[in-house]
Amino acid sequence: SPRQMVSVAFSMIPFLEHDDANRALMGANMQRQAVPLVRSEAPLVGTGPPPRAAIDAGDVVVAEESGVIEEVSADYITVMHDNGTRRTYRMRKFARSNHGTCANQCPIVDAGDRVEAGQVIAD
Repeated sequence: SPRQMVSVAFSMIPFLEHDDANRALMGANMQRQAVPLVRSEAPLVGTGPPPRAAIDAGDVVVAEESGVIEEVSADYITVMHDNGTRRTYRMRKFARSNHGTCANQCPIVDAGDRVEAGQVIAD
């Protein structure tokens, strides 16, 4: 986009506006070399873009409508939407990514949980 000032990787560096330009550039280059974690954890210091970047990239499963989680397994999540329709969301299991790494989605909700439209249910 012409309005985008910095790249997605660059925007994920905490306190970017307070860093020296050379140090920020070095951090952005290091971001490109990152590999996915087997057991990920929430960062201690974070910025706003990572959740939005994951949703935009399609790396996470997002509930299309509000509803209640009916069933959760390693391969799929079934949601009963408020309008009475049932939707099953399939997860990618050990799929090869374009970077030569493995993409594996895991559910982050439990049966009986209430979800809202746009909420991440698997990452």
